[in-house]
Amino acid sequence: MQIAREPNSSVTVRRVEPGEVRIGDRTIRQDVVITPDREILDWPSGDVAQLEEDDFASLLALEPEVIVLGTGWASVVPPRELVFAMARRGIGFEAMTTPAACRTFNILVQEERRAAAVLLLQEPVSRAPRR
Repeated sequence: MQIAREPNSSVTVRRVEPGEVRIGDRTIRQDVVITPDREILDWPSGDVAQLEEDDFASLLALEPEVIVLGTGWASVVPPRELVFAMARRGIGFEAMTTPAACRTFNILVQEERRAAAVLLLQEPVSRAPRR
């Protein structure tokens, strides 16, 4: 899937496929955080349902106005408390599939917004259904 044609930023998603994302000329095969001017590869990957505000500390230090969370190839709802924590900070926060997050990030960058995307590329280990 082609994502962007003419980047306004040095960090633009060019393609996304299961397990990898192409940002500029680099192919990345691990969860990644991107902003209009950088890639952060040391994101503490994990279960979306377990994410907390503290997991976003290094990203919040960059003062984004909006964060898009790409949850993989399935849409996963993050914890309510995380969504509320971002709202209290005045930061827009949306969770969606990783391909949708890539498209949204590129649009936000073209609009010159202070956006960040957390892109989860690895599918979570399947768990036994709750009973």
